[in-house]
Amino acid sequence: MNKTELKNNINKYVESKNFKSIIYTLGVLFILFFVFQAGVVVGFKKASFHRDWGDNYEKNFGSRRGMPKFIKDNFSETPNAHGAIGKIIKVDFPNIIVLDKDQTEKSIIIDNNTNIIEMSDKVNKESLIVDKFIVVIGSPNTSGQIEAKLIRIIPSPEEMTGGNISVINTNNK
Repeated sequence: MNKTELKNNINKYVESKNFKSIIYTLGVLFILFFVFQAGVVVGFKKASFHRDWGDNYEKNFGSRRGMPKFIKDNFSETPNAHGAIGKIIKVDFPNIIVLDKDQTEKSIIIDNNTNIIEMSDKVNKESLIVDKFIVVIGSPNTSGQIEAKLIRIIPSPEEMTGGNISVINTNNK
């Protein structure tokens, strides 16, 4: 067989219905594999986060006051892993510790991408000092800490209410 005959045979095969259906089938299988693999990666990441969060719960958020979670009927006491609102009790950059409204200490991590706002002004991290009240929004990491995306410095509860009402819950149930 010479080169032109071989070339003609290859061209006939490439243009055949069998070749097109094989390529189509391989394409569909590739797409299905990619979608399946994306689901596995996302599921693994979610499962890993939940495992790590549970493993570090008491270290980062305090104990459950001696009662297992499934016995408690007040689900509002479950801490928010994506933020905090409360008073700064320790500053050791890039970490700060906040006494949250449910009286648990939350570890907050600050980086160069964290926006810190007081009133309507953007301020630097040196404005975060002990006894300031803040609201933190961020993402939990595998150590149960919150990686802050936004920190808003707010007036203390006494300043906001004239000293009559406290927004920080001090009742220990």
